[in-house]
Amino acid sequence: MKKLLLSLTLSSIALAGCTSKEPATMETFPLSDVRLLESPFKHAQDTNIEYILAMDPDRLLAPYLKEAGLEPKAENYGNWENSGLDGHIGGHYLTALSLAWAATGNDEAKQRLDYMLDELKRAQDKSGDGYLSGVPGGKAMWNELVEGDIRADLFTLNDKWVPLYNIHKIYAGLRDAYIYADSQQALDMLIALSDWGAAVIGKLSDEQVQQILKSEHGGLNEVYADVAEITGEEKYLDIARQLSHREILNPLEQRQDKLTGLHANTQIPKVIGYKRVGDLTHDDQWQDAAEYFWNEVVENRTVAIGGNSVREHFHDTDDFSSMIEDVEGPETCNTYNMLKLTRLLYLSEPDARYMRYYERALYNHILSSQNPDTGGLVYFTPMRPSHYRMYSKPEDAMWCCVGSGIENHSKYGEMIYAHRGDELFVNLFIPSTLDWEEKGIQLHQENQIPDAENTTLTVTGNSKFTLKLRYPAWVTAGEIEVAINGKAVVVNAHPGSYITIDRHWKDGDRVDVQLPMHTETEQLPDGSDYFALTYGPVVLAAKTQPFANEHLDYFADDSRMGHIASGPMCPQEQMPMFVSEDLGFVEQIQRLPGEKLALSTPASLKTGNGNNNLQLIPFFRLHEARYTIYWPYSTPQELAKKQRIKEEEDRARLALAQQTIDKVAPGEQQPEADHFFAGAATEAGVHRGRHWRHSSDWFSYQLKDPNKEAETLRITYYGQDNGRHFRILANNVEIAQVKLEGNRGDDFYSVDYPVPATVLKQADNGVIELKFVAGKDSVAGGIYGVRLMRATGEPENG
Repeated sequence: MKKLLLSLTLSSIALAGCTSKEPATMETFPLSDVRLLESPFKHAQDTNIEYILAMDPDRLLAPYLKEAGLEPKAENYGNWENSGLDGHIGGHYLTALSLAWAATGNDEAKQRLDYMLDELKRAQDKSGDGYLSGVPGGKAMWNELVEGDIRADLFTLNDKWVPLYNIHKIYAGLRDAYIYADSQQALDMLIALSDWGAAVIGKLSDEQVQQILKSEHGGLNEVYADVAEITGEEKYLDIARQLSHREILNPLEQRQDKLTGLHANTQIPKVIGYKRVGDLTHDDQWQDAAEYFWNEVVENRTVAIGGNSVREHFHDTDDFSSMIEDVEGPETCNTYNMLKLTRLLYLSEPDARYMRYYERALYNHILSSQNPDTGGLVYFTPMRPSHYRMYSKPEDAMWCCVGSGIENHSKYGEMIYAHRGDELFVNLFIPSTLDWEEKGIQLHQENQIPDAENTTLTVTGNSKFTLKLRYPAWVTAGEIEVAINGKAVVVNAHPGSYITIDRHWKDGDRVDVQLPMHTETEQLPDGSDYFALTYGPVVLAAKTQPFANEHLDYFADDSRMGHIASGPMCPQEQMPMFVSEDLGFVEQIQRLPGEKLALSTPASLKTGNGNNNLQLIPFFRLHEARYTIYWPYSTPQELAKKQRIKEEEDRARLALAQQTIDKVAPGEQQPEADHFFAGAATEAGVHRGRHWRHSSDWFSYQLKDPNKEAETLRITYYGQDNGRHFRILANNVEIAQVKLEGNRGDDFYSVDYPVPATVLKQADNGVIELKFVAGKDSVAGGIYGVRLMRATGEPENG
């Protein structure tokens, strides 16, 4: 296995101006040197391998073979895999198989990987120039770009659905097959593909490259930096620099947070690339930009489980209300990429604060995103109290979070341990074994965290080294206890640092560590009165079932929006609430008897409506149920007022949700993609925290009305948009001629338009194509909201 990129050591190739690796570089261990022992993490790893082996490689390969002009052996998978993002899972699949092989030595995973590579090689050879992709009609699109015909939007490039993002997955998959599975074939294919991409980029100006980077492009800059490190050729690093989006990088270099309103997971991979390029070129400014981004996201934009964003976008740091109100909470892909960035930053500076975030996100978002019985994977994890999650199935759901998800659960071993010279860092308390070959040492770690509050490390072999044992911030100062072979060790460290033990270790040496845990509150980052509860490294949650005899389907179908838990939202004024003079109620929470962690809820938690006798358990163990992570809090004096406000706000919100058949958030990437956005001469942006779209020609969406019951189309505008006239058509039937005259003030407003019966008659398969067509010398829009409704109600302001 290649230690080269597995450890992501800095400056380890002879690029211009670079020297060989310094002896004290921080490194993680190859996955093949770490093996998980019995724990929730190992269970997740094993379940995930069953899931990926249940997937049909020929169906994943079909888009690549088709694009190369070869006959596929099976049809594409459905969902995103046959509606424009064809082939994106195939790249993730290479990575997932490579990781599974490295982490476990599973022979079937290796055989499956070799088969995938052989078939992809046939497709690449047929192309003849190194090109390899499943993007439908992709080669023709690249030719348009080379000729200067560039039409870029957030999620389209020359009318293709994020083709740069798509092709990045096969770049990354080939890279990982080389790094983790030692495949020379994969490396040859990666270099051929990289040379093809370099040839395309070489025909574009820097301005044109920046133009195409407006479209989501994954971590293309990262992977070209990786190819530079693998090959030692600086030309690939030059491409990595070119593929770095300056519109995002420039504010970060100036330490400016311009993230509000941006599609979150479009940005995180870019920053990973900034960090990689900065590391390889010793560019402190790019490295600092990546660290600044991490600090802003983790400290100001992240909730208790380690995730971020609502409806995939960064919201205002001073207002997390949408996090509580919306059902499209933190996206798993975001945390997948934040952990990659965290790892890079840690390798530059082994600060325990990076591991604090890494551990929190690993236990509470990544681990919880897998159904432990089926291996199904989660897209959105709602923070809205008493909502729920949807899980994928191997044959049905092909979302981005399935692609990153099948990678996640074979990577648990990558950050448990790290080393720097003679220092061995123990970062995570996950049961595992480590083979430190250079020292002739094996380390065996056993525990039952979070059910037990201790871990034991046993040494096999004899060697002198310094053990750097993480003192987690969730252990109170002075409470950690360390003993070697039964003899207490004086601890001179503080929470959020490392305990240093320098000695000559002998075969059989045993280190016992006591890690007392306490229940703590963690407020929503905007300071509003919602609190999560933590216990050691885990976030606690409770099953809350407000509706009697409710039967929800927790497993997604094959529809474009199957990943969204679109069942009824529970009225928030009926949800359990902590009512106390202060936050001292946390001291009343007691652990319940039993081997597995469960805690009581105190009398200050006011329940009802079927929510009596709640128990708090680790969130990663709570599945196929409604749940609450963030609990509202009030003093007794404010309770009545808060409940009245919640009831008023939520009543209107729930009534609107019940009226709504389908909706689109214009300018937001995934909602538009899920509604098959199309258009010409169209732009999107953010104004006063609201996304918009307009066009000097036309744009359209496909709305679903399966029961043909639509009565009203509600469109949201901005009151000061002026001098714009356009038509609104539904299934080619004109339903409105709109003039925006800028006379509605500095606010948003909505207009309801009746849906004619003729529109419903023409709605084949319950689909209504909604089209906005600009008038002569005018613009259609801006459109800030689209909602198809069952009945007419009072249009909402804003």
